[in-house]
Amino acid sequence: MKIETIRWKNNRAELIDQRLLPARIRYAKCATAKDMHDAIKRMIVRGAPAIGIAAAYGAYLGIRKSRASSYRKFRKELSGVVKYLAASRPTASNLFWALERIEHTAEKNKSVPVGELKKIILDEAHSILSEDIEMCHAIGGHGARLIKKGSRVLTHCNAGALATGGYGTAVGVIFSARKKIKRVYVDETRPVLQGARLTAWELSRAKMPFTVICDSMAASLMQKGKISAVVVGADRIAANGDAANKIGTYNLAVLASYHEVPFYIAAPFSTFDLSINSGREIPIEERPPEEVRKIGKEYITLRDADIYNPAFDVTPAKLIMAIITERGVIRRPGKRGITEYS
Repeated sequence: MKIETIRWKNNRAELIDQRLLPARIRYAKCATAKDMHDAIKRMIVRGAPAIGIAAAYGAYLGIRKSRASSYRKFRKELSGVVKYLAASRPTASNLFWALERIEHTAEKNKSVPVGELKKIILDEAHSILSEDIEMCHAIGGHGARLIKKGSRVLTHCNAGALATGGYGTAVGVIFSARKKIKRVYVDETRPVLQGARLTAWELSRAKMPFTVICDSMAASLMQKGKISAVVVGADRIAANGDAANKIGTYNLAVLASYHEVPFYIAAPFSTFDLSINSGREIPIEERPPEEVRKIGKEYITLRDADIYNPAFDVTPAKLIMAIITERGVIRRPGKRGITEYS
């Protein structure tokens, strides 16, 4: 099963428009930094690692037509593009990590002619994409060892191929452990339904047994002993191990702790933000109220209903049994455990 979430074709980036799944597959074509900014902001592309990859390509798209005659002028243009793309969404650490990597690449090659430097930046974006796929396979391998034979695994939102360069973090663990997994339970993940629309689609393509549930059904399943482990992704992880992920993740962590179900986070080190001490410092994006008022084009509540729509919540490190990374498994995460792997 191969899913090209992001690809480079005809000198532009093409992204699967995830708003249209599972009904149809269509690639949105991004030829400018504005195209990429809009694609990230409007969730044509989503998932922390995928956003980072998209932003790297967006940085190149923003400077590829630069006529700067000196590195100083070129660097000023690049900084403007990076600042613009960084404003597209505030929570996912991978966005800022990828843009910083592009800027570092430019600085490292400042003596190179501008025309050649543009190609180096594009090659760096290609590397970020290919490395992400390798990292996700490594995450999957490490995580699979934590899954017991005959397990029924619960996941939330979409942390699969669609959220990454093409394999997945949390769903990558599920793919890698598929021979040991009896069934996957998929939270629908309101309000945008990434679980029901995207994760179910990926698992169906992989021919894995799965069941979609409403978000409010997880507690009942745990109470009945039907969940062996919870595996989710993350958008930003603080130095103490607190992790921000799709809204509703914290609910699952509390439920898993109460029912003594292992709760795992799967994420690459590009998701770690060691500059912040705890989850209290993670900026939480608030999305448009129409995402809650409607499903598709249909209103499901009053058109003028007051809406609160944070896209993410923060799970305290003490509720996380382990963070699965490409470098290995950080058990009972805390500041010491994370810095030892960094």
